[in-house]
Amino acid sequence: MVKDQEFLKSKASYCLDLAKKMGATDASVTVGHSISETVNFRNKSLEASDRSDGLALSIETYLGKRRSSISSSNLLNENIKTLIEKCFETTKITPEDEFNSLPDKNLLAKQISSLNLYDETRFENDKKIKYLKNLEESASSDKQIINTESSFTENKSNFILANSDGFCDGYKTSSFAASCVTVAKDENSMERDYEFSSKRHLSDIKQATDLGNKAAKQTIRKLSPKKIGSDKISIIFDKRISKGMLSIFASAISASAIARGTSFLKDKIDEQVFANSINVIDKPDIIKGMGSQNFDSEGVNSNTLQLIENGILKNYLVDTYNGKKLNLKSNGRSGGTTNLYFEKGNISYEDLMKKNSRSLYITETIGHGSNIVTGDYSVGATGFLVEDGEFKYPVNEITIAGNFKDMFKNIILANDLEFEYSVNSPTMMIEGMTVAGK
Repeated sequence: MVKDQEFLKSKASYCLDLAKKMGATDASVTVGHSISETVNFRNKSLEASDRSDGLALSIETYLGKRRSSISSSNLLNENIKTLIEKCFETTKITPEDEFNSLPDKNLLAKQISSLNLYDETRFENDKKIKYLKNLEESASSDKQIINTESSFTENKSNFILANSDGFCDGYKTSSFAASCVTVAKDENSMERDYEFSSKRHLSDIKQATDLGNKAAKQTIRKLSPKKIGSDKISIIFDKRISKGMLSIFASAISASAIARGTSFLKDKIDEQVFANSINVIDKPDIIKGMGSQNFDSEGVNSNTLQLIENGILKNYLVDTYNGKKLNLKSNGRSGGTTNLYFEKGNISYEDLMKKNSRSLYITETIGHGSNIVTGDYSVGATGFLVEDGEFKYPVNEITIAGNFKDMFKNIILANDLEFEYSVNSPTMMIEGMTVAGK
C-alpha cells in the first residue's frame, strides 16, 4: 500500500522547518510515494512481471529572488538534512531572478474536492495474467495475426505538496492501463496497429476480448496498402490522431513558450485562431478524469478554463514564474493541461465521412513534424482512401503538410467526442491539406 498522508506530511514539515532554520526566506516541498505493477505478454505467453516502489521528495529553497532545487529517494532524516544544506548553499550562489517566488497566497487551493481519482482495488497478478491471456486469445483468433504483445499496468500513488506560506495538501490517485499491439501479414505486406485502455478505476477498463478483437481488426484492415499520387485533399483524422492536434495547441499556448517568444500564437489573445464553430476547454474537475486535479504542481487552485471560445483564443496556460514575466496571474496550469478537449461538433461521423466525394482518413502519423515557432506541420502518415463515405483501400508512404494558422481555421469536428484520456477530441476533418505521395 502507498504511504498515508500523515507520513508524507511529517516528512514535508520536517523539510520546511529545516529550510527555514537554515535561513531560507521561502521553501516548497513535494513528497510522493508510488507503486507500479506491470505484466507483459508476448504471443500468448508470459514475458515479464515487474513491480516498482518509489518514495521521493523534491525541495525548492529561496533566498530573496534566488532559487535552487534538489531531489532524492532517500527519506531518512539524516539524508534530508544533508540534502537541504546542499540545496540552500547552492541557492546562496545562484544569480537573482526577479520572477522567482512562491505562488500568490490568495491563488492557493483552499478546499479539496472528491474527484473519485482513487480505486483501492488490488488487481492481483494472477488476474492480470488471466486478463492478458483472454486478450491475446482474442487478438490471435485470425490466422493473419502473426505476432501479439500486450501489457497490464496498475499504478497507485499518494503525494503531499507543502510550502512555507502554509499550504499543505495532497491526495491519492490510481490508474489501470491495458494495451495490445498486433502484427498482421498477407502476401503483400506486414502491418502493425494497437488498442489501448486507461482508467482511474479497474471496473472501467475495456473488456479483454473487446480490446484484443479491436487491435486485430484495426491491424488486418491495413494489409495490402496502395500508394497514391500527390494531391490537395480533405484529411479526416481519427480520434487517436486528432487529439494530438490539441497537445500541439497546448504547447503553443504554454506561458513558457509565449514568454520566450517561441510560439506562433504569441500575442494572439482575443484573436480568431480557429474556425468560429470551435471551442476548446480544459476541465480539471471531471469525476474519474485521467487529468483531473484540485491544484497544480505549485498548489494553485485549478478551475475550468475556456481556452478557445467560438474560435477566439481566450487564455494561455499560465504558471507562476512565466506568468510574472507576462504580467499574468497563474491559472493553475503549472505542469500543463488537465482534461483538455474540443467540444463536439454538430455533424455526425457518418456525415463527416460523406462530406467530400474523396478524402483521406488518417489512422497513424510518423515523426515529429510540428514546429510551434512557425506553425508548420509535416508528418509521414498511413490511413485509408475514402470515397463517398466508404473506406476503399489502405494507403501508406504519404506525407501530409500544412500550417496550423490555416489548419486550425479549417477544422470541422464530428459529434463523436468520448472522454477516454486526459486529452480528447472528436473525429476531425481539415479541408485542403497538401498530400505528397508516389
